[in-house]
Amino acid sequence: MAPDRLAAATTAATGTAGTAGTAGTASTGTATTAPGGLSVAGRRIRFWGTAYTFLILLTGTNLPTPLYKGYEARFGFSPLTLTLIFTAYVAVLIPSLLVVGPAADAVGYRVMLVPALVVAAGGALVFALASSTGWLFAGRVLQGVAIGAATGPLTASLTGLEPDGDRRKAALVSTVATAGGLGLGPLLAGFLAQYAPAPRAFPFVLEIVLLVPAMVLVLSLPAHQARTRWRPRRPEIPAALRSEFATSGTACFAAFAVVGLFLTLIPTYVATLSGSKNLFLGGAAVALMLACSATAQVLGYGRSARGLEIAGLPLLAIGLASLAVAGNVSSLALLLGATVVAGVGQGLTFLGGLTAINSGAPADRRADVMSSFFVILYLGVGVPVVGVGFVATRVGLLTAVQYFAWGAAVLCVTVLAVLARMARRAEVR
Repeated sequence: MAPDRLAAATTAATGTAGTAGTAGTASTGTATTAPGGLSVAGRRIRFWGTAYTFLILLTGTNLPTPLYKGYEARFGFSPLTLTLIFTAYVAVLIPSLLVVGPAADAVGYRVMLVPALVVAAGGALVFALASSTGWLFAGRVLQGVAIGAATGPLTASLTGLEPDGDRRKAALVSTVATAGGLGLGPLLAGFLAQYAPAPRAFPFVLEIVLLVPAMVLVLSLPAHQARTRWRPRRPEIPAALRSEFATSGTACFAAFAVVGLFLTLIPTYVATLSGSKNLFLGGAAVALMLACSATAQVLGYGRSARGLEIAGLPLLAIGLASLAVAGNVSSLALLLGATVVAGVGQGLTFLGGLTAINSGAPADRRADVMSSFFVILYLGVGVPVVGVGFVATRVGLLTAVQYFAWGAAVLCVTVLAVLARMARRAEVR
């Protein structure tokens, strides 16, 4: 989970520290060597290699999404247990973010990324061999540790390695990689589970294979010279960013609560409305939302952070309201329309929030600040969906999703009102 790029995926204006000792401004395009001793071509290869690594890691963590319904039937657990399995990922991811963010700024990004990839491969192996509910919890824990350890360093690396020193472009690539991974995982797993042999193992074996070139690319990253000294500390927001964290953080919390809902329960919701048992259909619905998110981020590239949020929040609210109504009228078509609108709104909101935070992050604490911001995002992914799972055990899945959708829509409208008021005050000044 992620944002100047996070939902273009993780930092839409990221000021993250340059990886491997390349934190200065990059070449203007006329020189053949960039700061840090890397040629522009070398930085370009490492930049796109880092984006690939981010994409594959996030794809792997979302492979289980369309498979949960099958696991539920095979191992006999409830919707609440399903949401707890999903949330186990977030429960370990957040401490991992808080520890590794500051540590990566001190000891180097490559040092943190190598074990993160190994742990990610271990998580995939656990899922491939899963024979009980406990295996699913273990796999999600390993995936959470891996993503928590890799998110800050990868987003920081993308900013530091962008060949032209363009932070907005780095943020856009990061957010698109994030949204792409979130969407590609369910789509790929749903297709393989429906049409390929060994449906519960093959997607995870493929992930392990795709992690091999990612490891080669990470090992090629240059050594990082520490810019700060690591020490354990609680999350701390720089004073200059606290106002942005309060508004953009809340907006992105709502945006990623929607992501959590889609990744966990929407495939089952789709199956209920459509009456179809096709696993690819549920994964495609999740991928559609995230593809719309990524597209919106690309189209919104270069616009002001506040403008993106003000444009995205009402669309997100409309999409959520339509999602709730789709359950009432049992309309799959309306559900898909709601998915498109919610995806566009989620992408714009995420890109705007990330841009606002990343543009103000201090140079010597960029991975730390990004990790702290991702804590907010992943709390949005994990916490509300547990509530939905609990309510679903009492009133049923359709009603629980509707309650969530209306509540999240109200939150979006509330944040929108606050942002609009702040914008009016800024104009007066």
